[in-house]
Amino acid sequence: MDAAGSQVANECAQYAGQCQNDFITTQGGNLLCSKIIHLIADNQVKTLVSKVLHECEQRMYKSVAFPAIGTGQARRNSAKVADEMLDAIVEFARQKSVQHLETIKIVIFQTNMLRDFYESMKKIEDSDSSKTESESWLSMFKSFFWGKKQSSEKKKSMILEKKVNLVTFQICGESREKVDATESWIKDLILKEQFENTISDEAIENFDETQFAVLEDLQRRKQVTIEILNKLSPPQIKISGISRDVCSVSQKVQEMIKKIKSTEEEQSKAELLYNLVEWRYLGSNDSFVPFDKLTNMRLENAKMAKKPYLDVRIKNKNYKVDLNTLRATDDQGKIKILQRVKKDEGK
Repeated sequence: MDAAGSQVANECAQYAGQCQNDFITTQGGNLLCSKIIHLIADNQVKTLVSKVLHECEQRMYKSVAFPAIGTGQARRNSAKVADEMLDAIVEFARQKSVQHLETIKIVIFQTNMLRDFYESMKKIEDSDSSKTESESWLSMFKSFFWGKKQSSEKKKSMILEKKVNLVTFQICGESREKVDATESWIKDLILKEQFENTISDEAIENFDETQFAVLEDLQRRKQVTIEILNKLSPPQIKISGISRDVCSVSQKVQEMIKKIKSTEEEQSKAELLYNLVEWRYLGSNDSFVPFDKLTNMRLENAKMAKKPYLDVRIKNKNYKVDLNTLRATDDQGKIKILQRVKKDEGK
């Protein structure tokens, strides 16, 4: 309230007796927002979040940011608060009528709560993985939480060239019956060697040219046909061909999916941590420049682990960071000064 200024405090006093739906709305005051929604303490965090989301949609707001409700002076359990807040967001995202609200953020200043919110998100992801609706609730939830993707990032379509190796059998025999029997025997052998495996996973949606090139190479080298069904939800990759090759290609696809999920998980962790701590280096114009979010997380993790040094790259150059003196030295001995800023300082 101090940061918002006296205008907001006066509005709160004015509207206090007119409260409806457990909240009042004021101007943003000195804060970098157009409106502030002030919540009245309630045991049902999920209900409060749901009411605010519907209010934002009704007033055609594009974005909203929540604190970790009740985890301050009210001393509520942060894990329970995380579950209730994210449950409310998921239920809101399921509604087909949502048109205006595009971005929902939860701002967490306390480092110890980061894990609780991350684990809650993972639980939602695990429970959503079995859904087969036209658009998964998890995908909708992610689009609200991280902001909707631009149209240029729509699902990529890729059709791998069908590979057909023709083999011709000429069967000669003493009678038509023996020729037919031999033909049937050959067909049975072929069918016994054929196998088909379908892999379904949301991560397939994020396959790019790199993964498609690997699939094309596998199809060229192995006796398989690979079909990508990326219009389904979740997307699928269908692999058919000789049994041993189908198994080896399927294993490779699973490894690719695992790598993408691991990368997404790292990016999510880095995004959450970036809201708490920012590492910077002194640029050429005497102003501090923030590191990218993954490097930011590597630096913070190294400091928390009490490591003395960490190798990083700054403008395509290798630097060795002394985490005690916050100085980075390149191969020529040039030094850059680093800065670690906690984003809750002064709040």
